[in-house]
Amino acid sequence: MSENNQHRDVFDAIADPTRRRLIRLLAEVEEMPLYELTAQFQMGRTAVSKHLTILKEAGLILDRKVGRETRFRLNASPLREIQDWVAFYSKFWSTNMFRLNQLLEEEEE
Repeated sequence: MSENNQHRDVFDAIADPTRRRLIRLLAEVEEMPLYELTAQFQMGRTAVSKHLTILKEAGLILDRKVGRETRFRLNASPLREIQDWVAFYSKFWSTNMFRLNQLLEEEEE
């Protein structure tokens, strides 16, 4: 893995619906082997592995070998960046909606 791919952007990693579904699946269990994850999708093992690699590069999943099997688990801490970003804009919209509501009430009077 090259140095510039080692830390993929979390926003980029969750942009794909397949990767978001992988995150959801892994959030529901302690860990899951690749063959069980692959069974959840209409794509082959190689395609699922590519998505898992992107999530791993973003730090969103961890893997470990158990014999010949690779098991994956969620590392949700990088999602804090997204939560913080959404929280900022949530405050922005709440404030603006409050101002709009005040203007509408003033116009009614």
